[in-house]
Amino acid sequence: MVPWGGLSCCLSAAALYLLGRSSGRDAEVLKTVTRVNQLKELAQLLDLESKMIPIIVTISGRVGSETPINCQHSGLRGVIVEETAEQHFLKHNDAGSWIQDSALMLSMCKEVPWYLDDGTGRVYVVGARGAAGFALTVGSEVFEESGRSIVRGTLDYLQGLKMLGVKRIEQVLPTGSSLTVVGEAVKDDIGTIRIQKPQKGPF
Repeated sequence: MVPWGGLSCCLSAAALYLLGRSSGRDAEVLKTVTRVNQLKELAQLLDLESKMIPIIVTISGRVGSETPINCQHSGLRGVIVEETAEQHFLKHNDAGSWIQDSALMLSMCKEVPWYLDDGTGRVYVVGARGAAGFALTVGSEVFEESGRSIVRGTLDYLQGLKMLGVKRIEQVLPTGSSLTVVGEAVKDDIGTIRIQKPQKGPF
C-alpha cells in the first residue's frame, strides 16, 4: 500500500524548496543592482561606468509624458491604456438548458513615450509592458446591457443565444503615479537617458 499522505507531503516540500530557490536567486540578482537615489545622478553614473559593461539600476519617480492619453471611460490621463470589450450571452446547450458564456470583441493597447521624474531629472522607460511584475490599474469597468427589441430577441433565440450585454474594461498607467523600475540604463547620442530590458538581468 502506498502512503499517499507521506508522498503528497514530500512533493509539497519539493515544490516549496524549488520556489524558495527561485525566489532566493531573484533576491541575489536584485542585490547586485545599483540603486539611484536621484535621477540627476544617473547621467554621471553612465558617463563613468557604462563604457565597460551595461549598468542595471533601480530608479523611482512619478510617471509623466509630453503627450498623455485621455482615457475615454475613466477620464484619467495615462501613458499606457489597454481597452477590452467582451460580449456576454447565454447559449442553449444540447441538454436544453442555458449556460453563460462570453467572447472577446475588442482588445486594444495604446502607449505614448513616457518617463519617470523625481524632481531632479527625467528618465524614459521603454518596453515596460514586457517587464516582470508589471500591472495596470483598472480605470473603469462598465457593463452595457443589450437592447431588448423583439426582432433582435427572436433572431438570437432562433440561433440559441440570449445577448446579455458588453463588459468594457479600461486599464491604465496613470500620469502622476509613483513607480519603481529595475532595468538597464542607456544614454543615447543626444544625451537622453532611458531604462530598457537588459540582455541579461532583471527587468
